[in-house]
Order: sequence, then structure tokens, then C-alpha cells
Amino acid sequence: MSIEISKVTANIGARVSGVDISKPLDEEQVTAIREALNVHKALAFDDVHLDDEGQQAFARHFGDLTTAHPTVSAVDGAPNVLPVDSERGRANHWHTDVTFVLNPPQASTLRSITVPPYGGETLIASSAAAYRDLPAPLRALADTLWAEHTNDYDYAVPDEQIDEEQAAQRAQFTSIKFRTAHPFVRVHPLTGERGLFIGGFAQRIVGLSVGESRKLLDLFQSYVTRPENILRWRWSPNQLVLFDNRITQHYAIDNYDGRPRRLHRVTVAGDVPVGIEGKESHSIEGDASHYTSVAE
Repeated sequence: MSIEISKVTANIGARVSGVDISKPLDEEQVTAIREALNVHKALAFDDVHLDDEGQQAFARHFGDLTTAHPTVSAVDGAPNVLPVDSERGRANHWHTDVTFVLNPPQASTLRSITVPPYGGETLIASSAAAYRDLPAPLRALADTLWAEHTNDYDYAVPDEQIDEEQAAQRAQFTSIKFRTAHPFVRVHPLTGERGLFIGGFAQRIVGLSVGESRKLLDLFQSYVTRPENILRWRWSPNQLVLFDNRITQHYAIDNYDGRPRRLHRVTVAGDVPVGIEGKESHSIEGDASHYTSVAE
């Protein structure tokens, strides 16, 4: 069978069929999937029968793997696999994976392990569509901005509302503190597309106060999260979603009444982001060399 690509929405998302990703892929198949990812930003594969090794083998077709996370522990015996488990916390905030390091992952894979009977969708948004939506004056402003990304902040949850387990999770997440300055508008290294490179870890715009930064970040973020720019993925058993971490954001909806929900994440090492003037991101604090190599 030849690979078939079926769009899910106008701006983001496609289903891929005609390929068995549990087996080694040939160069032609890898090229077709990469090209589809460039166009659609997020790809869904149904009826996949993968274990952790198989998921890692699939992800390796696109580059070297990162370890599971710079600070959070991996699945036992699988240092490249992060358990995205409702019992370990819920990522119900908009973000791009690990943008607080110098070279965040280029791509992420999520595989369904335990799916709640309802809810638990993952939203994936196109930051390229968001950039295209900007009025010309806002686009011109965005082109000039840089943002500081960090893991050292709370997730808008007051200290008095978190229990000991949540406090321990937060302490682990910030056990190594990272701060990195990234261009507000990132140029995709393969397509040349421009996308808003912000999300939840972007906490301050370089040269502005925290208050001023928040107003502008909220304004630009509102273009990313327009419904037209979002894929709302309802998980079923034995699915894998591959998304381009360089030009998307995502959000795990907490709407399943605390039922068990578990995905496994494997990420592919990325390049150092580059802005429209060709200037690269730079690290302010924290060394992530134990977490990721730098993709060429």
C-alpha cells in the first residue's frame, strides 16, 4: 500500500494510513511522513501496535532521541520515554515542549496507553497559522521581539492549593533551573515558515517588565489558540500522534473526572531556534546537555 494522507482540519492535522510504523521504514516512507508533517504539523496513526521500544524506533527515523525530560523521571528501564500520566500531573496549559532549554525537541510522539472513557483530548495548535493571522502591525512588532523561557515558575496554582505530592512534583520540575532567550518568531529550518514561538514557558519579553510582557504575550497567544488553528484530538486505544514541536503548541484537557489517563512521550532532538534575522537563541541559565544533543 502507498501512504495516504487525509486532512483533519484546514490549518492543522492529518491522518496517515498505508504504513505500518511498527516495522522499520524505508527512506521513501520516512520522506513522505516528514513532508506530511511539514505541511500538516500533526499526524495521527491509528491501530498501531507499539511498545516503548517500537515507539522509540519509529521516532529515531527522524533524528536522535532526547532523554525523557531534563528534570522529570522516565519510564523504568526506558530513559527516552516520558510517562504522561494523570497521576503525575496534568499539562492543562498551552505550551511547546521544553522550550526553556536552548534546543527544544524538533518533534514529539505521543502514544495512547490508557484512555479515559470520555474527555482527555489533546489540543494541538498551529503557530504558523497564528502568525499568518496577525494584522500587519502586530506581525511587524512580533518580528522584533525576543522572549525569555523558563521552567522556574508556577502553573498559576497558589501554594495553598497544592498538596505535598504536587509540591514535590513542582520541586522536581524546577530542580535544575533553565532560562533561555528565544526569538518571538521562529523560522522553521525545513520549510522557511514563520511561527509564533511562545507558549507557557515564555514568561517575559526581553526589554519589558513582567506586567507589560504578560499583556503582550496574552495578546499574541490569543491568535495561537483561535479555534480555527486547533486540532482537537480525541484519543482511542492504540494511536500515535506525531507533531512538529518547532511550530505548534499543545494542551491536555483536564475533563475526564480524574479517570486514569496515560500516554507515553518520545521526543526527537532539535536544532537551536533561529529568528527572521538569522540570530540564534541563547542560554541564560542551565545546561541541558544531559538531556539532548543538538540537531544539525
